[in-house]
Amino acid sequence: MDHLSIADLGTIVSIWAHPDDETYLSGGVMATAAAAGQRVVCLSATAGERGTDDPVAWPPERLGRVRRWEAAAAMAVLGVAEHRFLDYPDGGLSDVDAGQAVARIGEVLAEVAPDTILTFGPDGITFHPDHQAVSRWVGTAWDKAGRPGRLLHSAVSVEHLATWGERYEQWQVYLTDERPVGVPASDLSLHIVLDGMALDRKIAALAAMHTQTAPAMALMGPVYRQLNAEECFVAPMPGG
Repeated sequence: MDHLSIADLGTIVSIWAHPDDETYLSGGVMATAAAAGQRVVCLSATAGERGTDDPVAWPPERLGRVRRWEAAAAMAVLGVAEHRFLDYPDGGLSDVDAGQAVARIGEVLAEVAPDTILTFGPDGITFHPDHQAVSRWVGTAWDKAGRPGRLLHSAVSVEHLATWGERYEQWQVYLTDERPVGVPASDLSLHIVLDGMALDRKIAALAAMHTQTAPAMALMGPVYRQLNAEECFVAPMPGG
């Protein structure tokens, strides 16, 4: 398979569930595209207001407010000038009116006319129901729009899982008993490995999302950089 370059992506709409999803999974792609003058529009379905193990210290109103600030800081580091929230409830996307969500995403696609849409694949990477809901919404909106441009799903490479899979189990990142299937590097549509300034920028953006990333950064130390250097995307399967 011929791999795409970031320049090939043209105008990008990047659609995710929670602030930090986009930076973890596509921060390097978005930053490189934005620096090259490509338009990048990022959508977050929620403010991530329930993303805490301590809801007493971080009630949803407080955490949602802080995460919006954190997202603004991260987008500034990445150079992404257009970041929008759909303001759906964190942890509750499966219960959202899918037709309404699809229509709202469709409006953005019609307005921006992207060459490329970046989002989760059906597994949502971690099998998080919110991630999977966003994948369904985006796929349906793209279908309804006549499949303009290209849709790319975030993926993990075979090599990445071989290196990090045991640690993901230790860190309990998966929300079900299912596990993602690694994609051979030759089958990836877009595959980048960040280093130097590009990786510095992504890590700085992730550091701006302190409420979500500080524990992992403290736990992993230098390994955190290595873990987040790779970004992979695949085209949907036919009929998917």
